[in-house]
Amino acid sequence: MTVYVDDAVTWWRGQRWAHLMADTLDELHAMAAQLGMPRRAFQDKTSGAHYDVTVELREQALRLGAVAISRHTDRELVRAVIRNAKTQATQP
Repeated sequence: MTVYVDDAVTWWRGQRWAHLMADTLDELHAMAAQLGMPRRAFQDKTSGAHYDVTVELREQALRLGAVAISRHTDRELVRAVIRNAKTQATQP
């Protein structure tokens, strides 16, 4: 089982943001808790269950064992992770 963090690609509120996703919701929530993220930050959407993380939190997640994935070089893996994240979402 794995937790993934993609490239910090989205510019919002003066920062770059990435997506934290995982093979299971339990793993996803456990990593978010290790990062000090509140459960209310969980994005439970049909576009994919995830947490948005800043560049700094992305780096911390990597130090804690998350696997970096790149939308530029790991396209198939990213698609698979997002497909899995979509199946985990429960809200529109």
